[in-house]
Amino acid sequence: MGKRGPQPKGKVKIEWSPNFAYAIGLLVSDGNLSPDGRHIVFTSKDIEQLENFMVALDIKIFIGSSVSGYKQNKTPRIQFGDVLFYNFLLSIGLMPNKSEIIGKIVIPPEYFFDFLRGSFDGDGSTNSYIDPRWKSSFMFYTAFASASKRHIGWLQAEIYSRLKIKGHISKAVKNSAFQLRYAKADSRLLWKKMYHAEQVLCLTRKHLKIKEILRIIAPQRKSAGDS
Repeated sequence: MGKRGPQPKGKVKIEWSPNFAYAIGLLVSDGNLSPDGRHIVFTSKDIEQLENFMVALDIKIFIGSSVSGYKQNKTPRIQFGDVLFYNFLLSIGLMPNKSEIIGKIVIPPEYFFDFLRGSFDGDGSTNSYIDPRWKSSFMFYTAFASASKRHIGWLQAEIYSRLKIKGHISKAVKNSAFQLRYAKADSRLLWKKMYHAEQVLCLTRKHLKIKEILRIIAPQRKSAGDS
């Protein structure tokens, strides 16, 4: 019998929690698994996003940068090796070169909206505007984006199973991404679930934008008797 070598030790504690699920959402949107079977890469132009990722996984990694494009643009990123965590990510649905092929992600039901908040902070957005066709009509939407039709369809089905809201899937004109979008009342339902506590790990600028929308519509909801 051959000698047993030392067992690999992971940098990441693999244990589901709101923060852990949030980190998985970030990885699904902005992360990548290296083909080497070991390294996890997370890239974001927003330093707070990288810091939140480290807080969520309770790790401390040097923030480096990746270079891309003919202009050699540098984007901040985190890269670390952890075979155990890498294999765990494979087991729940992530894979190398995932962008256009990723589908279902295995998330414990009680942490789905923490995962969704991470996905939103990575590839989600909100937009709002006054519709000139209607007097005092303030419109707003919440959107999730993915290059994978399978993944965006899975998201839509998972959200519907919990909140009974359908949203609408469309394909962007300028790129190959699919977008799942929810309008006013449905957006409020999503926000209530994603930001289910006063202190949840999230990207500040996106949360503040949502808070501003809620501040604008608060008088309308009050006058309409909406609690």
